[in-house]
Amino acid sequence: MRKSFVYGVAVTDYNFTGRKDEIRRLKANFEGGINTILISPRRYGKTSLVDYVCRNMDKSDIIIVRLDIFGCKTEYDFYNALVAAVLKQTASKVQQWMDEARDFLTRLTPKIGIPLDPTSEITISLGITPETHTPEEILNLVEQIAQRKQRHIVVCIDEFQEVGEFPDSKQVQGRLRSVWQHHHDASYCLFGSKRHMMSTMFLNRSMPFYQFGDLMWLGKIPTADWTDYIVSHFEEAGRHITPDMAAKICDAVDRYPSYVQQLASIVLNHVEQGQSVTKDILTESVADVIQANEALFMQQIEPLTVYQMNMMRAIVSGIHDGFNEKAVRSQFDLGSPSNIVRLRDALIEKDLIYSEMKKLYVTDPVLCLWFKRRF
Repeated sequence: MRKSFVYGVAVTDYNFTGRKDEIRRLKANFEGGINTILISPRRYGKTSLVDYVCRNMDKSDIIIVRLDIFGCKTEYDFYNALVAAVLKQTASKVQQWMDEARDFLTRLTPKIGIPLDPTSEITISLGITPETHTPEEILNLVEQIAQRKQRHIVVCIDEFQEVGEFPDSKQVQGRLRSVWQHHHDASYCLFGSKRHMMSTMFLNRSMPFYQFGDLMWLGKIPTADWTDYIVSHFEEAGRHITPDMAAKICDAVDRYPSYVQQLASIVLNHVEQGQSVTKDILTESVADVIQANEALFMQQIEPLTVYQMNMMRAIVSGIHDGFNEKAVRSQFDLGSPSNIVRLRDALIEKDLIYSEMKKLYVTDPVLCLWFKRRF
């Protein structure tokens, strides 16, 4: 049975909507061998977009390699994950890709874990270390395999901001850039869940990955796309919702993709079979969304200082600039003008707020609603 609305995980075709321009652009980049960087707030649908394009590519001359490096804490953790993913996803059988591993990389000490559960994936540890392989030797593996197979390889790396947390991160980024920029038969799609860190890595002129490829900012999905999607999914579930009420679901959470799905799901569950959505049901459902995320929000604001909390209060109340003005600083107890910069940078680094056209906004619209009610 298909779920009407999905949130918290990457969505599949039935639960995917909008992004027509982004799909076209990303697909063209994959086909043209153009490196791509995707940046947006977390839970905005980056992974779902990449998954959708990968599933709908003509695979005859392109090989897609997917990996998530969230668990990688060092440069060589990343190299081991990268090589394992490339070898596993460019060869059909374990023995075949192990043979290829030995062809391309000598001095390997591979360990293969075969799970008892047949539905689980085989795990591979290649034993790549600084003593056995140089970064250049490892990073050029993708290009070499692409040339041997005479097919283009697109490597899609999720949670790429983790590279920014590695020891000597800037040097690591420099090594990656210096090798990848010379690849002609391999290209890279880099995306992650921490907008601030991804922006620092790819928008700062002093960083190695500056202007590495096509930078795509994921915006909000238009209300019209959401409205058609919500109305049709309600009808398939045997409930009814008007286009106007579907649009109100979008407005309630500022068209934030994950929250639109979550709120629509909660509204659906409040409606009996054959019945229609009412304003009271929507109001109750918005309260439920806020309540469902309260523990997460408490965890996010618990480490904040008093001044940081005051800055959040100011932004939530509708003030987005002019924080240096004496009246604003006095009303919200923000301290000295020099303190404003530190507060802004700290909250941006925590991904609680973002800056746009020199104005500050709360990143998470439901957090904003919760903060207004709670504080």
